[in-house]
Amino acid sequence: MQADIDQLFILPPCDGQLEILQRDTDFLLINKPTRLLSVPGRHPQNRDSVISRLLPDYPSAAIVHRLDFDTSGVMVIPLNKPALSHISKQFQARTVSKHYTAVVAGLMAHDEGVIDLAIAADEGPKYKICSATGKPSITEYTVISRDKQAQTTRVLLHPITGRSHQLRLHLQAIGHPILGCEFYGGDYAKAADRLLLHATDLRFVHPVTGAEVFIAAKPDF
Repeated sequence: MQADIDQLFILPPCDGQLEILQRDTDFLLINKPTRLLSVPGRHPQNRDSVISRLLPDYPSAAIVHRLDFDTSGVMVIPLNKPALSHISKQFQARTVSKHYTAVVAGLMAHDEGVIDLAIAADEGPKYKICSATGKPSITEYTVISRDKQAQTTRVLLHPITGRSHQLRLHLQAIGHPILGCEFYGGDYAKAADRLLLHATDLRFVHPVTGAEVFIAAKPDF
């Protein structure tokens, strides 16, 4: 998403603060604010990003995974090449566990479930559900709470695969778009002042000690 949206728009400045949750010799664990790129965009005016904010104090920092511009939440930032290689292999092998919190339109009927719908590129920065040309995409979900008055559901999402826009598309496809989603929210795109999607926790193996590393940060919505 980032590279494509960046070609079309000059993004508004991000006033949100990047929070360092934990410092380790080999990596940082951070909480990214909404509406901040993970890496600098192609447009000269879209330079503000997670990595550009960190490099002055951590010149060896590198990006091993990304969150969408609109998505907030936890990220791991390797601080040396061995850590970058080790953690990158964990992402490639899908052994890194990630959960997201979202608020979606409507009251979800089931307390938990699995969404298994292939995703393909579409026009511009968008993607689409397409069984013919799409790549396999799987999301597990668990309902946290339902708000009958607001007619919304707070849900915990566990993406098994990591396709672009996977969570947004999967929830829209089952009739529960994420509030504040400008791409797939439809009538609910303006139902919140931001995309109500937050990377809540991250679990991976320490690149040196082999111990399990777990970090979590609550959403601000």
